[in-house]
Amino acid sequence: MNSRVHAVQPRLLTAAKVVLSPLLLLQALRVRHQALDMPEAQGPRTGRVRPSRHRLRNGRALRLLVVGDSSAAGVGVQLQRDALAPRVAETLAEELGRPVHWQLIAHTGDTTVQALARAREASAGGAVAPADILLTALGVNDVVQQIPPQRTLQQLLALYQWAQGEAGVRYWLHSGLPPIHQFPLLPSPLRWVLGGQAEVLNQHLHLHLGDQHDRALRRIPSGLRCEAGYGLMADDGFHPSAKGYAVWGRALGEFLARRWDRLERRSIRIAA
Repeated sequence: MNSRVHAVQPRLLTAAKVVLSPLLLLQALRVRHQALDMPEAQGPRTGRVRPSRHRLRNGRALRLLVVGDSSAAGVGVQLQRDALAPRVAETLAEELGRPVHWQLIAHTGDTTVQALARAREASAGGAVAPADILLTALGVNDVVQQIPPQRTLQQLLALYQWAQGEAGVRYWLHSGLPPIHQFPLLPSPLRWVLGGQAEVLNQHLHLHLGDQHDRALRRIPSGLRCEAGYGLMADDGFHPSAKGYAVWGRALGEFLARRWDRLERRSIRIAA
């Protein structure tokens, strides 16, 4: 079967889930029983990254807020320095030639609505600093828990509104769901059903987030291979390895740098 999931028809996917439901339930229970329980990455959840000396330009530090689930929390690597948020910040700093402050709010197992509640709780406790950019890495647990795409989108939009009001965020990037249909942990047909649901959510988010001046959806780079043997997955077969986080973080950082540069140029034109 092709390793890529293309446009998915929700009705056909629903029909497949009904027909295969006994097998899917059995596979899901086995996966839950056999999966490795890997901890979140250790280390500070805030940091500052400076560009290399030859890349340094004038300009104030950029502030990045990352909100997400276990992938944002760095499950799959031992230290936060090898996880997603610092990787994105490093790329941003190099591409824009300015320091980047980053902060992370993430927890294993969080759906989008749970991540929103966690962010609000952190803000109420004074643990959220001002930020320019919001990066969200959420949705896999929504798929696993069968949350409808429309509800996930609503909670993501609420999260962005919270970040605007509480942290002063000006730009939001949501990382599209990974190719779940390639995850080594998952047997077929469970991997294809979950992968299809992830693609349905990606398609839904693309329609509503698209490429606007203050928000965007960044899909996982086409051609990325997450099957066993490519070195991008951790030992649990479900989360990125250090190499996987580096590839993912670089792709998001480069995309963010281009969009932020465009946003600042647009702001200068309007001010003039």
